[in-house]
Amino acid sequence: MADKIYVATRKGLFTLARGKDKRFRIKKTDFLGDPVTAVLPDARDGTVYAALNLGHFGPKLHRARDGKSWKECTVPALPAVTEMEDKKKDSVKQIWVLEVGGHTEKGTLWAGTIPGGLFKSNNSGDSWSLIESLWNHPKRKEWGGGGYDQPGIHSVCVDPRDPRRLAVAVSTGGVWVTTDAGASWNCRAQGMRAAYMPPELAYEPNAQDVHRMVQSPSHPDVYWVQHHNGIFRTTDNTASWHEIKGVKPSVFGFAVVVHPRDSETAWFVPAVKDECRLPVDGKLVVTRTRDGGKRFKVLRNGLPQVHAYDLVYRHGLDIDATGKRLVLGSTTGGLWLSEDQGDTWQTISTHLPPVYCVRFGTPS
Repeated sequence: MADKIYVATRKGLFTLARGKDKRFRIKKTDFLGDPVTAVLPDARDGTVYAALNLGHFGPKLHRARDGKSWKECTVPALPAVTEMEDKKKDSVKQIWVLEVGGHTEKGTLWAGTIPGGLFKSNNSGDSWSLIESLWNHPKRKEWGGGGYDQPGIHSVCVDPRDPRRLAVAVSTGGVWVTTDAGASWNCRAQGMRAAYMPPELAYEPNAQDVHRMVQSPSHPDVYWVQHHNGIFRTTDNTASWHEIKGVKPSVFGFAVVVHPRDSETAWFVPAVKDECRLPVDGKLVVTRTRDGGKRFKVLRNGLPQVHAYDLVYRHGLDIDATGKRLVLGSTTGGLWLSEDQGDTWQTISTHLPPVYCVRFGTPS
């Protein structure tokens, strides 16, 4: 059972735990005043990782093995550049996502960064290696920035059947897959459609602005994607994707999660796209499908429905290992919990700093 919630925000990391009344409340604060861009509780050994972005001082990474005492780790770094090269271009600006390696790979971590770098650590963050085969891939030169000026890797899916197989999503650069632990890569976004591109380039795999990608733990051939202009799904291990259309109130959004034991069930947070980026009609809702995208239900019970302007970022939605509980955090500091798969929501807070990432955890 998930007994902790970690909330990474623009002004620190907040740890929530259940009280005697079984409700989640803020029990601990860390890094107050600093932007925490990613948080990762590692269920393999109980370690918690927090990535910070200190602006002029760059990104930082911290680790707490006991859930209390933080130790600064090594930060993923790109190769040194010469005086003739653009130093501003080739430096890690932000750790956008942290993920654990395979279940048997204790201490193995993956990090996706801005600009679009993928890094691996085999020693719990003491050192990192850039996956140069992806960084130096000729097609990477075609990647572009989405919400940021530079492209970034925000989704890393480690196949539960084989940790040598990874799928990563890039904004903007499609989906890239390796089956040999990063020795080689292929762009696997065939079937995705980019409405913002000229018609002749709309289906170009490397031009797809994937906002978030998740893999089904129970049926790993199934992935779900929230794209800039739609929802996409693959059931053949990323060989092909199909677009799910007509989802109300919108097919635009950033976040998606999939049920841990049911690949047909997934949740999204719709919004108005491009320059607006607000909930449709000022009503914050979550949409859920239980049949692989054929039908969707709009879930709003307990969420604000009048003048709600809460945007939910890519990592602002999480689901626990039971598949019953979801947590939702917004850019306006709202935090909500559902314990019935989204049918009803309870407000935890309405006054946190803007939320970047939420994660369920277990007791340390």
